[in-house]
Amino acid sequence: MTELLTAAQMRGVEQAAIDAGLTTGLAMMEQAGQAVIDAIQAEWPKLRKKRRRACILCGPGNNGGDGFVIARLLAAQGWELRTHLFGDPKRMPPDARVNHDRWAADHPVLPLTPDDILAGPRPDVIIDAVFGTGLTRPLPDTLAVALDDALVDRWQGGGRIRKVAVDCPSGLNLDTGEVPGSAEQGRRNSADLTVTFHSAKLGHFLGHGPALCGRLTVGDIGLQGFDTERAMIGTDPDRERVRLVEPVHAGQALPADIWPGALIAKHHAGGHKFDHGHVLVFSGGVGKGGAARMAARAALRAGAGLVTLICPPAALIENACHLDAIMLRALDRDAPLEKVADHRVSAFVMGPGMGVSDTTRARVTSVLRWSKDSTTGARPAVVLDADALTSFADAPETLFAEVTERTVLTPHEGEFARLFPDLAPARRGDLSKVEAVRQAAARAGAIILLKGPDTVIAEPGGGASVHATAYGREVPWLATAGAGDVLAGIIAGLAAPRTSASLFAAAELGAYLHAECARHVGPGLIAEDLPDALPPVFRKLGL
Repeated sequence: MTELLTAAQMRGVEQAAIDAGLTTGLAMMEQAGQAVIDAIQAEWPKLRKKRRRACILCGPGNNGGDGFVIARLLAAQGWELRTHLFGDPKRMPPDARVNHDRWAADHPVLPLTPDDILAGPRPDVIIDAVFGTGLTRPLPDTLAVALDDALVDRWQGGGRIRKVAVDCPSGLNLDTGEVPGSAEQGRRNSADLTVTFHSAKLGHFLGHGPALCGRLTVGDIGLQGFDTERAMIGTDPDRERVRLVEPVHAGQALPADIWPGALIAKHHAGGHKFDHGHVLVFSGGVGKGGAARMAARAALRAGAGLVTLICPPAALIENACHLDAIMLRALDRDAPLEKVADHRVSAFVMGPGMGVSDTTRARVTSVLRWSKDSTTGARPAVVLDADALTSFADAPETLFAEVTERTVLTPHEGEFARLFPDLAPARRGDLSKVEAVRQAAARAGAIILLKGPDTVIAEPGGGASVHATAYGREVPWLATAGAGDVLAGIIAGLAAPRTSASLFAAAELGAYLHAECARHVGPGLIAEDLPDALPPVFRKLGL
């Protein structure tokens, strides 16, 4: 599945399947244990070939029950095993207790402490089945020491010790991607391989999740036919679930004609340039036009029929020296918008390089009001970034009063904190980044795209998605000045055609294409490389 579930949603799916008579807790636990073994052997085929050792660390809940299943199944394959339990077996949930007792009837179960773990022989694999989806509190200090990555360095002998996490590395909050108490403990528990079940969880893709989980695989525990995905990428999002932005649905890769092809007007339609929309990009003054020029070029490359850059008269010659395919118009500070905009304008980009000022705030307000009054069918899309957002930092409610459903705000965390100080990272507490952005979108009445390696997109109705540059899609070189300006332009270019998909779908695809362009360019990327990477990326995607 490409939906990212919360811990509560996963429990609900499991319980509903049990109530429907589809499965039992013991059956799911057995399948989970087998899924972990299958994933280990697929990841490291050499572990099949001779006698191996594993150290299995079990917790007091159902995650620990999975661990005892894994121990039993590996023992049947001839592995040498040591199992350690954190907690009292008498207090384990019924299904986990059954699997503990099955194992303990013939094998010792040792305490889970650093000394007890190190007293055993050096293992080939450590399996962390201590805490899974439900943990929201810091690990006890002794347990944090036992799970710390540094522990493996204390074993004598050579050879690599692989770490495998069942559901997640213990300590990771799978709703938020954060690790409660980790800063105070100074500990890190990561995995080479993480095996979760039925569907990935939010915390696998948010925050510290990708860095801690290593390689992520999803095992089948018999729920796929019972719980299916609700909303395919490119369609309106489900209001309750969060989807991952990738070209996959129900475990199958989507044909390029479906996604992203169906969202790119020029891929499936003819017509002239105005059929594909006219984007206006507002620029700053002299010496401050680079960001807007990159956004404009990105909008044109993404599919807009034509793009015009709007600048102060004093910056006209400077911008003319840089622009060819992009048109150029001058607009005085107090001139009406109608001087440069007509009924054929279908999208605006505002913010990149405009400057934080009352002038920017006034111009943004005029554009939003103009878009509300549009009587030519669909309202123009308005993409607000950078200075267009920060200019309202002292009175964000005045911005929210003007936006429409065709407005998308694309802040980074700093800009987000200025508009929504109570939802800033330092004040979120147990609130996930997804929930923070959902609340922000509802408050603003606009789509919010909160940028980062774990970009979150949410609409006022509750629909949300995550675009993560993780698990093989990392693009650290995208952290460069101007990259966000290009993203704003890509979204506007995708949203500009009159036949374009929803603005939410355009924002999702914009985030995906932005990362793919960075992957195409590779290390050494600067922001102005990104627009010109779009044609080869489109070809690679099969368009």
